[in-house]
Amino acid sequence: MTTDTSACTTLDAQLCFALHDASRAIAASYRRGLAPLGLTYSQYVALLVLWEHGPVTMGRLCRELHLDSGTLSPLLQRLEERGRVVRRRRPEDERTVEVACTPEGEALREPALAVQRRVQAETGLEPSDLARLRSELQALADRLRTADDSIVTGEA
Repeated sequence: MTTDTSACTTLDAQLCFALHDASRAIAASYRRGLAPLGLTYSQYVALLVLWEHGPVTMGRLCRELHLDSGTLSPLLQRLEERGRVVRRRRPEDERTVEVACTPEGEALREPALAVQRRVQAETGLEPSDLARLRSELQALADRLRTADDSIVTGEA
């Protein structure tokens, strides 16, 4: 009895699995480095946005991280409980919540960026190759989101 091993039905041929496997591996590497700082990977990427842009609204943070507010709120609550961020309503519009780093959150910037440098070194890729890979992955994600939006709206 023979088994169909065509390229489209093997696990190794699946882009989704290769991306999943790489994502798990890089996330594990980040977890090892961030744990001593008392940070999860999700908290780290939220702080990255704040370090880059300063105080931002919850809406902007959701858009930057591609998360909904139901996912982001508990993450920020844990950061706030540890004194790393503050959330406050804007006086000019009570409906808008702004998120900002505290000095404690700001103090994590350099140690967290050292983790990032270590993880990048562990990939064994040259900086130009990393930049190209990142760009290609971002373009892929954008195309897939656009395709998903087209399906939802019925546009082709």
